[in-house]
Amino acid sequence: MARYTCSFTVAVSLDDLQPSLVELLQSCNFDIIYDTGDYVMAREIPGRVAFAKLVTVEVLIDKSTATSQEVRMNFVIKNEELPLQVDNHCHQMFDMVQEAVAENRYWHLVETVPG
Repeated sequence: MARYTCSFTVAVSLDDLQPSLVELLQSCNFDIIYDTGDYVMAREIPGRVAFAKLVTVEVLIDKSTATSQEVRMNFVIKNEELPLQVDNHCHQMFDMVQEAVAENRYWHLVETVPG
């Protein structure tokens, strides 16, 4: 099972984070399947890759350390594919999500901590 993790601290209010995060995941070809406000799970939309390669993204929004200006998010990006190659599908999706978080127009990236 391929699994990649990363934490991001972004400069955005907690109220603005949720809709921006959902839009970001949808722009990366993910469908939101679970959303509680501090936890979001999204699954890659089927059709482009084999079922075992479909990527799931889990985002935990750390509200306990959030301020009115900054929020930390922990991402887990995984699939059932064995990571036999460094540049596997899951890692490609991980790179896409990292780039989308870094370039999102609704917030400013403060810190990235790879897992």
